[in-house]
Amino acid sequence: MTAGRITLLLTSPRVAPGLLSWPAWQILQRADRVLTDDPEHPQRVALEAAGVEVRTFEEDILDVEQPTRAERIARSLVDEAATGLDLVWLASDDGSWLGRALGHLLASRAEAGEADQPVLEVLPASYDVPGARLLDLVSVMDQLRARCPWVREQTHRSLVRYLVEETYETVEAVETGDRVHLREELGDLLFQVAFHAQLASEHPEAPFTIDDVAGDLVEKLIRRNPHVFGSAQVDDVAEIENMWDALKEEEKGRRSAVEGVPLALPALTLADKLLGRTAGRDLDLADVDEDEPRLPDRPTTDDIGRALFALVRRAHTAGIDPEQALRDACRRFVEAVHAAEAQS
Repeated sequence: MTAGRITLLLTSPRVAPGLLSWPAWQILQRADRVLTDDPEHPQRVALEAAGVEVRTFEEDILDVEQPTRAERIARSLVDEAATGLDLVWLASDDGSWLGRALGHLLASRAEAGEADQPVLEVLPASYDVPGARLLDLVSVMDQLRARCPWVREQTHRSLVRYLVEETYETVEAVETGDRVHLREELGDLLFQVAFHAQLASEHPEAPFTIDDVAGDLVEKLIRRNPHVFGSAQVDDVAEIENMWDALKEEEKGRRSAVEGVPLALPALTLADKLLGRTAGRDLDLADVDEDEPRLPDRPTTDDIGRALFALVRRAHTAGIDPEQALRDACRRFVEAVHAAEAQS
């Protein structure tokens, strides 16, 4: 008698049930038995709707703790397959626990010289698409909101401090070049987006979800990049930036070049942003110093402000980010302090 086959069928919980590969459907349709240890397996309804009977493994075996449970399931499958049956096991997770037990059992049988060894194969029936783990994030966020007392107490306003902190920690990771740190901080920043979207979905009058947030972003990116998604022609990066600003101004319907600039930005970034918004416009700004003013021996707050603004203007003209330049200078200062302290 020719032994049969045991196929461990792996599916992603982040892919809609029934969206399986064609080889997976072929194996399912010609299998003698399709088994699972999960009565609520997400693929079950879709498979049975397609005419594939799915059986739940014996409950007395399921009640036994692993690894004994894995060994007993493996032995039962091997014994059945040895009679010539083709079996498919719908894994309820990654299937590694059962795969190890089956591999060990088949190896032991081969060493003992037993004939009629069934074939064992692992078949990924569906794969995660890029971005699929974001679905896990949404699921985890739902559970945290429902079951964590601290998360339940938070509001958009209470989360602002964490949003700011995580943003600056991400900047720190970028500047230090630590890839592991950057990956972690981007995750923390993404969590803030998911958290705010979860809160927004619960608003009684004007709810929106993270899907709405992502959808709006996609539409905006397509709309503001006609050189990629449309027929617009550009010659350089500067032209792309000008086109983006023009499209943004048209969308927002702003009446002033500086309307919409958040005054809560860090001062250097704010000054640079204002200069960028007003660049190339025919505006009479005679009251604003064009040149760097000389500071008196005892400068006032206004004197320092004008000097700093003039310096930011100079940086803007040179295409230098003043905020980044000052952070770099601060980092060099910290390194110098550490070096001086090490020598003292």
